Amino acid sequence: MTLKPPFDVLTDYERRSLAHVPGLPEQLDAPGLWRGVGYRIGDRRLASTFAEVVEILSLPQVTHVPGSQPWMLGLANVRGNLLPIVDLKQFLEGERTVLHEGQRILLVRQPGGDVAVLIDELYGQRSFHDQQQIGLEEVAEQGLTEGRYAYFIDRAYRLDDRYWGIFSLDRLARTPEFRQAAA
Repeated sequence: MTLKPPFDVLTDYERRSLAHVPGLPEQLDAPGLWRGVGYRIGDRRLASTFAEVVEILSLPQVTHVPGSQPWMLGLANVRGNLLPIVDLKQFLEGERTVLHEGQRILLVRQPGGDVAVLIDELYGQRSFHDQQQIGLEEVAEQGLTEGRYAYFIDRAYRLDDRYWGIFSLDRLARTPEFRQAAA
């Protein structure tokens, strides 16, 4: 039995691995499958598409901006960029989020620069199938679209007896009231 030189063995491994490249889960195209980032605001479980969330970060040190709306927590320096930090719960419900360690922000692209929205809890990646989608009547019955939420949620899913509203961060970023943080 003859042994191949180590370099030849490695070259053979590389050739075979490049010949067989399975698709990554996020690249697989599955009809009727919705994927996004799951999170909680108050009592509501929400999800937004990956395309709307630029990045997920821990809550950085925030500097208050005098004369701003109550839901505008302030500005934070993230890798040399000043980002407005918005308390999404306060914007939507009028009630301040209780800050705690482990708090997360979602970075959202908007015209004129990114903005960070504070969430209560991050659940990570969520996937839903068309069969899990619920009707608009059931969405309303579950209270997912009460108040300001109605403008940002246009569909929802039920997964393991939990209801998830699909929240449009893009629509939020284009809302004139949201873009005007001065009091």
